Amino acid sequence: MIYFAININKMKDIISKAFENRELLEDKNIKKLIFSVVEQLNNGEIRVAEPKGDKWIVNEWVKKAILLYFAITKTEKIEIGPLEFNDKIPLKTGYDNLNVRVVPTGIARYGSYLAPGVVLMPGYVNIGAYVDSGTMIDTWVTVGSCAQIGKNVHLSGGVGIGGVLEPIQANPVIIEDNCFIGSRSIIVEGARICEGAVIAAGTIITASTHIIDVTKSEPIEYKGYVPPRSIVISGTYSKQFPAGIYNLPCALIIGERKESTDVKTQLNDILRGKI
Repeated sequence: MIYFAININKMKDIISKAFENRELLEDKNIKKLIFSVVEQLNNGEIRVAEPKGDKWIVNEWVKKAILLYFAITKTEKIEIGPLEFNDKIPLKTGYDNLNVRVVPTGIARYGSYLAPGVVLMPGYVNIGAYVDSGTMIDTWVTVGSCAQIGKNVHLSGGVGIGGVLEPIQANPVIIEDNCFIGSRSIIVEGARICEGAVIAAGTIITASTHIIDVTKSEPIEYKGYVPPRSIVISGTYSKQFPAGIYNLPCALIIGERKESTDVKTQLNDILRGKI
């Protein structure tokens, strides 16, 4: 434990100054502070982003601390049985004490947080990510740096959750509580998937993806934002170009998840016209 007994505002100030002036990294106390921030990230005591009412606040100074951590650490060989890595960041450990189930070869980097009850199949969780309790990270899922994953989320096989460290002001991907993200879906560029949403397999959502609610008499369009309890599938829309009209990818909100219905069953029922 290397926590510094200073208040959060002082920590922000020191980290921000060191980020602007890298000569300050020669100070041993500043190095210890950076290690302390990453340790607290690893333990879930601070977060890159956190909910404030209906909004999410990005703690840019924490992202700066992660980048400074890269700057002050050395690349070292990591050997685990027959496996060998060569990296600046050690692997996360102590899963038995954390009550986290990790299936070989599931890997999380130090500085990521996995809450009790998380299951990590053979996938990858990067530094700065926060994964809350009861969430399933299925096989070949990638949870990128600083992504925020809520409680009881299912990230199905092959899902790609984008990471973000730079630019500093960029928002991380946010998947709120009780969401279901279908196999091979890609969620990147700071997109926010709100509580209880269901994303069908193979859907791509970026900050610029047209997300169109087609359940009303007139379409309602969002970008980088999926409203709570929405059921979303991949789709296309037509756009005029000088060479003609072409179909571009988008995401379609085709229904709203009901409290009483299993997410997989409900998605299948909607696609088959039963709801």
